[in-house]
Amino acid sequence: MEERILGRTGKQVGVVGLGAWQLGADRGDVHEDLALEALSAAVDAGVTFIDTADAYGDGRSEQVIGRFLKSRSNAAITVATKMGRRVTPQDPAIYALDNFRKWTDRSRANLGVDTLDLVQLHCPPSAVYSTDEVFDSLDTLVEEERVAAYGVSVETRSEALAAIARPNVATVQIILNVLRLGPLAEVLPAAREAGVGIIARVPLASGLLSGRYDVKTAFAENDHRTFNRRGEAFDIGETFSGVDLCRGLAAVRLLAPLVPAGATMVQFALRWIIDQPGVSVVIPGTRNPEQARGNAAAAELSPLTGNALATVRAVYDELIAPQVADRW
Repeated sequence: MEERILGRTGKQVGVVGLGAWQLGADRGDVHEDLALEALSAAVDAGVTFIDTADAYGDGRSEQVIGRFLKSRSNAAITVATKMGRRVTPQDPAIYALDNFRKWTDRSRANLGVDTLDLVQLHCPPSAVYSTDEVFDSLDTLVEEERVAAYGVSVETRSEALAAIARPNVATVQIILNVLRLGPLAEVLPAAREAGVGIIARVPLASGLLSGRYDVKTAFAENDHRTFNRRGEAFDIGETFSGVDLCRGLAAVRLLAPLVPAGATMVQFALRWIIDQPGVSVVIPGTRNPEQARGNAAAAELSPLTGNALATVRAVYDELIAPQVADRW
């Protein structure tokens, strides 16, 4: 698999990683044995970057990954976790050094490591980005060798740009997919200029871009695609990328003819992200080994043609931009 530098971490990672939200919670239940099989299949297929968070299953995702790392001690795997979203309600005051130490100590124990490869603030309140003490505290974590590097997972473009402007932010994680083109104009160029890595999350718009769903599809009660349709639990942009389901399905139907022969809609959607200049790694989720292998295979596709890229833009401008362009 092609490898790229993960921003200021200096680490080389495969362009297709693995997002481990599903292995913890909010996407229905995934049995631990199946989660371990999915992780193994992904790594065997060339995945070297795994993204998780302390809030995924209240630590379950980290713990499963920790057990996997112990079983694959010789594999060169970079694990990124996130912190801050276990505390509710969200208050900028919680983003302080004492809490950072407690949270990272818990994640280090869950993952079974002395030093976290990368810790990210988990979509913090907007006020956090302008608070120097927050980033001074993150620098302290690096000095104390609790973490090797830090970044921020963001909701909006303005938050991404604020994070990129911070001198020691290594990575920015942002939603980027064929239904969410907003970051292309400013965020990706700014990250390239600053040497900040871009981690592209929600690449399949919560599975909408898989081509497997229709308006009648039912999701599990504990799946965020059931309980967060209107942003009841967290930012609505995290569910179907904030796109109305019917409108998103219409976009998928228009994009389906662009899928190369022998490829899947999922692989097409992931390849589109890989082709965007400035992207370090894309992190699709997975529930089983077959999905893990299929996701990784997107890196083997040839870069998309100019016609395909132009069509993606046209579909976005016509159907999707009116809903999301001014929000994210």
